[in-house]
Amino acid sequence: MKNFLSVKETAVLLDIHEVSVRRLINRGKVKAKKIGGKLFVDPASLGLKKNDSVETVLSYGERLRRGEAKIGVWGVGYIGFSTLVYFASEGVEGEGFDIDLKRVEGANRGEADIPGLDEWLNVPVKHLIFHKLMSVTADDQELLSAQPLVHFVCIPTEKEGEPWLGPLKDVVGKIAGYLQKHADYKPLIIVESTLTPGASDDVVLKLFSEKGLKPGEDFLYAVAPRRDWFVDPQHTLKTLDRVFGGYDKESGQQTKSVLSIVCEKLHQSSDYRVAEMVKSVENAYRHMDITLANQLTLAYPNSSIREVLRLVGTKWNAGTFYPSFGTGGYCIPLSSKYVISGAKNPQALTLLRETIATDKSMPKRVVMALQKRKIRSVGILGLSYKGNLKVPHQSPAIGIAKELKKRGMTVRVNDPYYDDKEIKLLTGCKSFDFPNELSKFEALVLVADHALYTMPGTLKHLEKSKVRVIYDNVGFWKNLTFFNERGIDYYIPGDDNWLK
Repeated sequence: MKNFLSVKETAVLLDIHEVSVRRLINRGKVKAKKIGGKLFVDPASLGLKKNDSVETVLSYGERLRRGEAKIGVWGVGYIGFSTLVYFASEGVEGEGFDIDLKRVEGANRGEADIPGLDEWLNVPVKHLIFHKLMSVTADDQELLSAQPLVHFVCIPTEKEGEPWLGPLKDVVGKIAGYLQKHADYKPLIIVESTLTPGASDDVVLKLFSEKGLKPGEDFLYAVAPRRDWFVDPQHTLKTLDRVFGGYDKESGQQTKSVLSIVCEKLHQSSDYRVAEMVKSVENAYRHMDITLANQLTLAYPNSSIREVLRLVGTKWNAGTFYPSFGTGGYCIPLSSKYVISGAKNPQALTLLRETIATDKSMPKRVVMALQKRKIRSVGILGLSYKGNLKVPHQSPAIGIAKELKKRGMTVRVNDPYYDDKEIKLLTGCKSFDFPNELSKFEALVLVADHALYTMPGTLKHLEKSKVRVIYDNVGFWKNLTFFNERGIDYYIPGDDNWLK
């Protein structure tokens, strides 16, 4: 047992403020002595036994802060890489694992293989690598043998637009197999990936149970789904509200001590099952709101639903959502599927089923509108679902490109974040050079608002092109004045007659 504890260590141990510790000392409830002018608490006065170890005295978070332990991160994509970086920037050593060798090599050079992530992180990653605060390996046994005090599980839980728990089973199986052979090792496992409601019980805890391991006794368990907005450096892992829930009281307390190293706004749920549902349900809400906007523009094709919704948003308790080509990314288009997949009575979720159906239909509706206008050649700007990111998952650009090609129309795709081979693989289409080849197309479909598409001088090519129709997913070019002068029909989703 450690001879004496600092006031801060005592506060963490008792889960109270440091001021409260000093009050206990002043009232004689806790014994303390001055060493080097600072107060230190006698652990025995806290009821600790002589054979208690330092580990039982300090929280997991405090042990990480003191450099006595490290974190392990399974999967170093957007979520896992940023987890490593943010903890390392707080002085916490971490080691990551990924099956992508190229990603591993890049990470160990301090390079994120994800365009745009460096700006969002705003942290000198190479500096963290140099000081050995973070590293990444492709050897899972290397990570396990390091015995991280905390395992962050950040693996993908979708495949081809559907919930998929294969990687989760693989990672949990590896951790459980190691714990089975090392009874003295009691880590905290935090799942950051989005889970289908019920996955913790049906997959994670079940796999541990099959190895004879019990949560709370052999390991601690918590769910803390990530909320991220990678296009805005003001909304980060540090500043965004974070929900988490533990298997039991100790799991919850230790998770709080760990996450608070980085996260400023924590909200603890009553248990892990509640936290597990939050991410899917909150995004399913957004999915329905966005889809209602699309359904309104389908129901009232001659009305400016975009203007209607803008004014609806002036009501104090109404959100503002606009029509679009369809949702994209890892979260929103999949959220409704996660909720349905985990429900005991999925037949009751009729709104979510309609949401999925309408959302899926939007790319085809855009193509049908182009066909009605007798368009024969189309240039798609942006393969990513969102500007200034390289994330093609569920992007409406893919559906639009494939549908255009299916109908025999000439279609090319441009995205500065993808090379020719990647574009061909994802869409089945050839790429084109922006802005030099804009003159090849009768219509442009602007999906992602990449900064390149408004660079000075680039749009002069548009003025000289034969383009006669432009569909702009987010209104990126709405302030350009020459469209009317050139007789170009310019539409933002939700404008009157945009799909006619």
